[in-house]
Amino acid sequence: MRRREFITLLGGAAVGWPLAASAQTQPKILRVGFVFSATNDGKGLEAFRQGLRELGYVEAQTIVLEVRSAEGRLERIPELVAELVGLKVDVLVAVGAPAAVAAKNATQTIPIVMLAADPVGLGVAASLSRPGGNVTGLSYLTEDIIAKRLQLLKELVPGLARVGVLKNPMDPAHPTLWKETEVAAQRLEVALEAAEVRRPEDFEAALATFKQRNAQAILILGDGLTYTYRSRITALAASSRLPAMYGIREYADAGGLMSYGSSIALLFRRFAAFVDKILKGAKPANLPIEQPTKLELVINVKVAKALGLTIPPSLLARADELID
Repeated sequence: MRRREFITLLGGAAVGWPLAASAQTQPKILRVGFVFSATNDGKGLEAFRQGLRELGYVEAQTIVLEVRSAEGRLERIPELVAELVGLKVDVLVAVGAPAAVAAKNATQTIPIVMLAADPVGLGVAASLSRPGGNVTGLSYLTEDIIAKRLQLLKELVPGLARVGVLKNPMDPAHPTLWKETEVAAQRLEVALEAAEVRRPEDFEAALATFKQRNAQAILILGDGLTYTYRSRITALAASSRLPAMYGIREYADAGGLMSYGSSIALLFRRFAAFVDKILKGAKPANLPIEQPTKLELVINVKVAKALGLTIPPSLLARADELID
């Protein structure tokens, strides 16, 4: 090889060295898939993003979110999950029992962080303390939460003896929630009237059924459908003059009478902690499923007044927030 050719070759290699070194040190952009059973109203996702920022992630630079929402149409969830699995996301976050079950059915290898009422009963985890498999996350069902909701409703509505329960047969967690409701109602000596809703067109008929059967109040077994259409649900409850208890404060914000449960913002910030641990090498099988440690009671005073209800001082004292 002539001297000039050697120098040219050496110079070309030298130019390539920084590029090769840069490629080797370029961090991998992590990809997190989100599938919502309900509409994505942005509130939970913003809390998740804030949690990621506090943990040092920079969206679009070190991490990318792929978000899919079923908008309450639970039959669409398997398709949305399959789309995210096809993108080979590093972690899949499944919000709601239908999403958790669909995610578990779709992949045994991609780590899943879920939010569901009864992960053990749903078959997505072996136990809360040691989930096994590829699923961990949050469970919002505690043993006495349904009983507490009924008790609060009974305190607010004088002489409450019959409660209408709105449930969705397409939500795999609702059979467990219904059993818990039956046990609680028997203990509190309250009769139940159930009505099923699968689509928003069913809401009006369900509320009419409650009125016909002399229900004095309503308990909503929350799911992606009722959350997506919560403003419609709360408006129908108000026009039917039926006091209603909901699971999370977003229903009260939308005009519902009362809610008792965890905060969406708090739950989604915990998602960030789970995702961070998994991205750093933790196995879902060894991450215990958490239950909410803080439950909040929110009462919409304006709605109570419109229904002619006087809020007892004991409830006012226990409320975490009053909406007026």
